[in-house]
Amino acid sequence: MTDPFITLTASDSHQLAAYTAAPATASKAGIVVIQEIFGVNSHIRSVADGYAKEGYLCIAPAIFDRAERDVALGYTEADMQRGFALKMAVAPNGDASKVLLDVAAAVAWLKAQGVGRVGIVGYCFGGLVTWLSAGQVEGINAAVCYYGGGMPDAAASKAKCAVMAHFGDQDHWLPLEKVGQFHAANPEVDLHIYAANHGFNCDQRASYNETAAKSARAKSLGFFSEHLRGL
Repeated sequence: MTDPFITLTASDSHQLAAYTAAPATASKAGIVVIQEIFGVNSHIRSVADGYAKEGYLCIAPAIFDRAERDVALGYTEADMQRGFALKMAVAPNGDASKVLLDVAAAVAWLKAQGVGRVGIVGYCFGGLVTWLSAGQVEGINAAVCYYGGGMPDAAASKAKCAVMAHFGDQDHWLPLEKVGQFHAANPEVDLHIYAANHGFNCDQRASYNETAAKSARAKSLGFFSEHLRGL
């Protein structure tokens, strides 16, 4: 069986691992999957696998490799504290510019495989990275952000592609007031709010909400079909 992990080289010569998942038949569209603060763990790999089953070539870059390699955390309090520390290490003082080089390397890899249009989806910290990538990384045609921590504070970063965003109304990290401020600054974003908490998409977390997760995924698949496949 072929190893699903490959090595990417960013434009600053940093090398990082990335998990890949291929569809059963050749795809003309690809998706970059951006991790939470827990690394490219089994949940993020399952997300990539899920989109691959829908016909997309997927890649999940290990953006924590700049601080520590092979990070795949669980969801305990200790894991969360370690994840926060790693996030601060790769994006000190909120500067995610190096992380965006890793995203660009993932986009370039998809293009090198013959993919025409590229989407990006990210969760938690990955949601913020996805939002920033939509405005600063070339070659992205559609972006889906899930409860991106820090997105309201980065509202001035304008997207260059279509964006969909998912938030939970019980998310204490992202109160609805802040979500509203973000949407007021970016009314073009296709924004959806669910009766759910932070992390509602992850079936390995206590905050998992099956109804919200399924609804958001259906909307995301439709969004990607429209913007990446023209369906």
